[in-house]
Amino acid sequence: MKKWIIISIVILLAGSIGLISVYLNATKPLRTAEKKAIEIAQKDTDLTDFHNFQLSNGESTYYVLQAKDTNEEEVYVWISEDDRKTVIKKVNSGVSEEEAIQTVYANKDPKEIISVRLGMTKIQKTTRPAWEIYYRTDNDHLNYFYVDFETGEKLRAIDNF
Repeated sequence: MKKWIIISIVILLAGSIGLISVYLNATKPLRTAEKKAIEIAQKDTDLTDFHNFQLSNGESTYYVLQAKDTNEEEVYVWISEDDRKTVIKKVNSGVSEEEAIQTVYANKDPKEIISVRLGMTKIQKTTRPAWEIYYRTDNDHLNYFYVDFETGEKLRAIDNF
């Protein structure tokens, strides 16, 4: 009986170690990108207290962080992976996540909001901060809706019928 208990414990430990290893390897690229984004922001800005890292893969890849400026006000930071260009906007200078979601509901009829995150989108050769909202319709199609961070206006929608 003791033999089976010991074997079971060894198997559980080996399985747990394996799962932890898989998880750490799967999240390593995201942790590396976050570390790179914070290093760039620390070098190129006077911001502190970086948190809420997101990776935005639209037309180009952007690192998006939340931080505090020299006045201790919350800001969003968009950093281009390609050229390290940084855009900083005060959190309260644009629409909130909830307001962006309301813009989707005013224009579409989503069954379920799947994800809401900040990113950059290119509209008429101009790259602008935007809320990227992914939602599912009644027929289970995945759709995308982009809301201008500053104005709250619909920038574009990608509908899958």
